[in-house]
Amino acid sequence: MISNCDCINITQGKKQNIFYNFDDIKKQEENKEILILTESNVDQYDLHNENRRQNISDDNALRENDTQTVHDNRLKTMTSFYKDILISIGEDPTREGLLKTPKRAAEAMLFFTKGYEQCVSDVLNDAIFEEKCENMVIVKDIDIYSLCEHHLVPFFGKVSVGYLPNAKVIGLSKIARIVEVYSRRLQVQERLTRQIAEAIQEAVQPRGVAVIIECAHMCMVMRGAQKVNSRTTTSAMLGVFRDDHKSREEFLSLARFT
Repeated sequence: MISNCDCINITQGKKQNIFYNFDDIKKQEENKEILILTESNVDQYDLHNENRRQNISDDNALRENDTQTVHDNRLKTMTSFYKDILISIGEDPTREGLLKTPKRAAEAMLFFTKGYEQCVSDVLNDAIFEEKCENMVIVKDIDIYSLCEHHLVPFFGKVSVGYLPNAKVIGLSKIARIVEVYSRRLQVQERLTRQIAEAIQEAVQPRGVAVIIECAHMCMVMRGAQKVNSRTTTSAMLGVFRDDHKSREEFLSLARFT
């Protein structure tokens, strides 16, 4: 399948699906051509998109190389769709309060998903240092804001990250930036937790990595079960933190998740 971040699905009539692939817009913008993918030729893109991120620090973030033309095309298309959404819910997009809402909503969505414009190697920026440190390093209570990929509504909360160095340390602010890269995408909390842990593991090859996240999910608060006080906690333990309960307990105690 073509992922949502690669293209936009436009339905015309009842059966025809047309896909505008923004990677092809980048390649062909000089002669103003736009490649149209239909059901007959969409399969050739499956393998490309399946394999485009081989590891956590892959340099090809999905929107990293967007030109201004590509960005403007995204914004224009999304604005049109948001206008259609307003009409579909029974609103009048021409009334004063909604005149600029479609464009504002499109700009907001691009901001909410700005993690697609960066990859881990961008934010690390060589901030990895040789250091004879064997003690646990913890950065806790990092604020996160993300969008549930199932309902496109927010979930937000705190994340604490710890690792046991193995002759290398990472700049402390870079841990928070890695969290930002992955949280500013369409997510599920379980995957977000794992991705942060694996990114730290790949960056500095520590003896162990621990990540714990606690969030409130608006898909449970504003709709569905409507449980206002519910919180979801997920954890990822790699290396020593998975194998040694004392190290794991020390992290949980220092991160105040006990």
